[in-house]
Amino acid sequence: MLTGLVVRNPRLRQPVPAALAGTVVGRRLLRVSRRAKYLLLDFGDGSVIVHLGMSGSLRVVAAGEVPGGHDHVDFVFGTLALRLRDPRRFGCVLWQAGDAAQHPLLARLGPEPLEDAFDGAWLHRVTRGLRAPIKHVLMDSHRVVGIGNIYASEGLFRARIHPLEPAGRLGPQRCARLVAALRATLGEAIAAGGSTLRDFVGGDGRPGYFQQQYFVYGRDGEPCRVCAATIRRIVSGQRATYFCPACQRRT
Repeated sequence: MLTGLVVRNPRLRQPVPAALAGTVVGRRLLRVSRRAKYLLLDFGDGSVIVHLGMSGSLRVVAAGEVPGGHDHVDFVFGTLALRLRDPRRFGCVLWQAGDAAQHPLLARLGPEPLEDAFDGAWLHRVTRGLRAPIKHVLMDSHRVVGIGNIYASEGLFRARIHPLEPAGRLGPQRCARLVAALRATLGEAIAAGGSTLRDFVGGDGRPGYFQQQYFVYGRDGEPCRVCAATIRRIVSGQRATYFCPACQRRT
């Protein structure tokens, strides 16, 4: 049972609704799930949608624990609280009545990369006729969710596909290889606790360690771990892109 909601700073990426406490306090939390980068707290006839931004975290703390300067929202469950810490305030805490999937932030999202629906045949089908670079397509949440800049770069390296290769040129075999590489990359990242970028920590307060396993991301000027060629960095779609010019040749 949610016994209290403490909002210390409502000015997140989107303002915390002023009526949220009156809507959810006194209701029982039935389920916690995830869709893309959004956490869904299901209260039966609606859900609180939480996004952690770039550096936010949710931690279980004693309800009376003194908050820090970046602790903006507490969901209080008796003597314990689920506390949102968000140093950059890029996250959000929103309410969606009824089906959370109908919220505008979620309604047009693509499949999850670790779900069965995301496979080589699907990727091949949705990329037909696309001239956009495959890396841009992978980072388009309307096509597939959860593949950010780091994991797109790392997955493309493992699949030996150049990040600027037009998506429509990928045949069935390369699509299948890319899906397998992305799944492997994400699986290893999850096992390593994610990737730490400056002030990010996980829900247990510890940083991620996947960056220690990067093949290309952030390694421009360094030798490729596979062939020893020099890793290159370019800017594409206003994002830094890293690749090995020897292992990832354009066709």
